Amino acid sequence: MTAAQVRRIFWLGLVLASLASPASGQGTSLQAEIDAGAASLDEQVIAWREDFHQHPELGNREFRTSGIIAKHLKRLGLEVRTQVAATGVVGVLHGSKPGPVVALRADMDAVPVTEEVNLPFRSTARTRYRGRDVGVMHAAGHDAHTAMLMAVAAVLVDLRERLPGTLLFVFQPAGEGAPVGEKGGAKRMLAEGVFDHPRPDYVLGLHVAPQLAAGKIAIRSGGVMASSDRLEIHVRGRQTSAAYPWLGVDPISVASRILLAVETIPGRQVDAGFPSVVSIGAIHGGVRRNIIPEEVELLGTIRTLEPKLRPALIRLVKTAATGIAESAGAHAEVTIQAGDPITWNDPALTERVRKSLVRVAGAGNVILGLPRTGSDDFAFFAKEVPGVYFGLGTRAPATPPEAAAPSYSPHFRIDESALQLGVRALASAALDLLTEPPQGLPSADSG
Repeated sequence: MTAAQVRRIFWLGLVLASLASPASGQGTSLQAEIDAGAASLDEQVIAWREDFHQHPELGNREFRTSGIIAKHLKRLGLEVRTQVAATGVVGVLHGSKPGPVVALRADMDAVPVTEEVNLPFRSTARTRYRGRDVGVMHAAGHDAHTAMLMAVAAVLVDLRERLPGTLLFVFQPAGEGAPVGEKGGAKRMLAEGVFDHPRPDYVLGLHVAPQLAAGKIAIRSGGVMASSDRLEIHVRGRQTSAAYPWLGVDPISVASRILLAVETIPGRQVDAGFPSVVSIGAIHGGVRRNIIPEEVELLGTIRTLEPKLRPALIRLVKTAATGIAESAGAHAEVTIQAGDPITWNDPALTERVRKSLVRVAGAGNVILGLPRTGSDDFAFFAKEVPGVYFGLGTRAPATPPEAAAPSYSPHFRIDESALQLGVRALASAALDLLTEPPQGLPSADSG
């Protein structure tokens, strides 16, 4: 007998016991059925996740992924909308009576990273990205997010006749950003009416946390992830031979000084009490070792968890880049494009969801999360309606936190034993919001 079969028998036993007990109410019965349903889908969730992992797709190109999702949701009998914001999929599940509308979101896209983990389902996919041949990998766990939400839909559809309200399953493309020249992600989904009919009262999502042990959940109210503005700096010098740098203006030298200057602005020129970071992630310039080029391009991000610091950081980055370039006889053009806003967890909703998570995972396994300088365009959904975004631990407990590869690493991996808890957590939090909406927050009848 497999471990999954043992777990299935255990959870089914809990369901039968809860149904047989006269003291158990509907809420207890529904929770037990969620647990049993998650256990019964354990192998399927892992299979979905490994399939998506082996066949990753970049933002706005999730054609295969969205096709599998749409087919699954239609098989469940949901109302299904496809091609929302290019490749997005939305499933609508109506309960048996009026109640709130709860949206659950998962992002689907991979990132341009070449996988270096030796797994039987490792990605060998390659594509063109910004004119370069690159590997493609689910190095941020979106394959797991997608698989878990597919399972949540399957679990909750079986409870349809006993659920009030409406559930909205949102499978979002381009969480990592759309290709150059295209729009995408949560912002585009909202512009195309994803929250219009029906309009959610609340939105929930989770993200895998590779440094947090499997079995743990991290949650906090207020700002949980930073804003992220996209930074481009084009440094133009004057091309010359590497043998005679004084006859030109070296944009590589200038770019290096700009990089060091802008990355030290947080903590030196803005209040270090608020997490902020400026990072350069790409430098492009030159084609030969013996020619000093005409131009160098720097690409990066500006991040902060304090809204009041965003204008100051942008101003300081522009001043540093243009001033350093001018002092060397070069010219710097700085372009900053607004990206994701700060991801904000509504305090009242967070407390309600935290209680659900404690019941599912146990009080000792739900911890206060730290604010992160990572960003996520879930923030756009949470600006539209009250939202909560929490972290699901996916580190193998035997692996020390410092040895766990972070998101976007070619060595990124997750402990798949965590997926069942993720399914139970999302489904249970949604159930509680449908049956007992939090006080002090608006709710609307879905009709």
